[in-house]
Amino acid sequence: MADQRGGRGGRGAKKEERGGRNKGSGLFRRKKVCRFCVDKIDYINYKDVRMLMPFIPERGKIQPRRLSGTCAMHQRKLQTAIKRARQLALVPYVTE
Repeated sequence: MADQRGGRGGRGAKKEERGGRNKGSGLFRRKKVCRFCVDKIDYINYKDVRMLMPFIPERGKIQPRRLSGTCAMHQRKLQTAIKRARQLALVPYVTE
């Protein structure tokens, strides 16, 4: 029935058509490691803007863990530090 409607991703569609990845595609992605765990940083200082800026893309959102590679504990501390820096206008909320 999916073929009759013209849609992709039905039961009869191939894996490539549904957007799935093949196992033998050669795409290998290395697991990201937490920068703060490697450098043994316990406290993330909200006044250190140079350290915070790589975790804030151009739109101004906080990058999620799966993209930044930070561990859960440091992601929570990073989030708090970014929010504190935003309140003091050290880091912008959004960019134009």
